[in-house]
Amino acid sequence: MLPKQWSKVFAQQQKAWLRHAAPELVSSLLGWWTRHGRHGLPWRLLPGGRQPGPDDLLPAYPIWVAEVMLQQTQLTVALPFWHRWWSRFPDLESLAAASRQDVLHCWQGLGYYARARRLHGVATDLVAAGRPLPTDRAGLEQLPGIGRTTAAAIAATAGNSPDPILDGNVRRLLARLLAFPAPPRQATPLLWTMVELLLGGRGARDFNQALMDLGALVCRSHTPLCHRCPWRLPCRAYSQGIQHQLPVRQALAPIPHVMVGVGIVLDHQGKVLIGQRQPDGLLGGLWEFPGGKQEPGETMADTVVRELQEEVGLTVAVGPELLCFDHAYTHRRLTFAVHLCHVTAGEARPVANNQQIAWVWPHDLHHYPSPAANARMIQALQEHLAGT
Repeated sequence: MLPKQWSKVFAQQQKAWLRHAAPELVSSLLGWWTRHGRHGLPWRLLPGGRQPGPDDLLPAYPIWVAEVMLQQTQLTVALPFWHRWWSRFPDLESLAAASRQDVLHCWQGLGYYARARRLHGVATDLVAAGRPLPTDRAGLEQLPGIGRTTAAAIAATAGNSPDPILDGNVRRLLARLLAFPAPPRQATPLLWTMVELLLGGRGARDFNQALMDLGALVCRSHTPLCHRCPWRLPCRAYSQGIQHQLPVRQALAPIPHVMVGVGIVLDHQGKVLIGQRQPDGLLGGLWEFPGGKQEPGETMADTVVRELQEEVGLTVAVGPELLCFDHAYTHRRLTFAVHLCHVTAGEARPVANNQQIAWVWPHDLHHYPSPAANARMIQALQEHLAGT
C-alpha cells in the first residue's frame, strides 16, 4: 500500500496531468473505437439495427440483462446467453410471468444463479407495482445486485447520460496509463475521480463502450497489444517498459479445496433421484444429485451414505465410482467423487420444509436446471446406462 502522504502527492500530480491530457486522450480513444470497436451489440442498437445518435434513447430492459450477465463473464461467452434470454423473455412482463425454474433453465451454464433470481425478482416486483425499469443511475442503484458501475453502464447506454464506469477493464487501463504503483482497488475513489475527469461531463454511451473495448481487445490483462493502442505514447507504464507488470495484483488468500461425495441412486424402474437446492442459497433453485462435503476421517463411501441419509432419508449401498473430477468456483475448488448407489432401506423424502425431490428418467434430466458440475455427472450416467 502506498504511504498516505505519498499517495496524496501522487493523486494531485495525476489529477493535474489528466486535466491537461483528457481532451486528447478522449479524442484518440473515440477515434480508435470508431474504427476498431464492437458496434454490433444488439442491446446498443435502435430498432432495425441502426446505431443510436447522441440524443437517441434505447430501451433499458435488454441493456440491464446484458450488463448483469457481463458482471461475471466476457462478452463472447455472454452474447449467446443474452440471445437465448431475449428470445424467451423479450420484455419485463414476460420475465415477471415466468416461473423461477424457467428462468434458471434459461440461465443454465452461465453461473452465478443468484443474478438470474434477482432479475426475476425485480421484474416481478416492478410489474406487480405497475412501475417501469428505472433508467437513471440513482434509480438503478436501488435495485438488488446493481452497483455504481452496472447502474452507470445501463443509464449511459440507454440515455447517453454523463455516467462513467469503473469495471476491471477500466481499472487496468488507468493503472497502466498512470503507472499506478499499488493494486487499483486500494485507490478506488482516486480512479473514480480520474475517469470522471476523462469524461468531462459529456454523454458516456460511446465513451464507456470504448473504454471497455480498449481494455478487452488491446490493453489485455496478460498480453497487452501496445502497438495497437491509441494511448501508447501518453501511457506511463509503456514509456517505462512496465506494462506487463501492471496493474499490481492484490495478494490472494489460498483457495480452499473440498472433497465432495455424490450418490446417483437408481430405482427399480430406472429412474434417478435428484433434489432441488434451497431457493435463496448458493446455486439456489437448481437440481442436483444428492451429496456433500467429506468430513475428516470418512471414506468417500461413508460420506455418500451419510449425505443420502441426511438429505433424503435413504439408507444406501454404495456401488462403484462412476467418475471423479475437479470443478473450480471463484473462491473454492471441489473434487467430486460420484458413485452409483442402490437403496437398502427408507423412502426418499425431502428433509427441509421447502426442499423438493424428484425421481426422473435419465433422458429427462435436461429439463431440470442444474449446476455446471452436474452436466458431467449426467453425461457419465447416460454413457454408463447406454453401455449396460
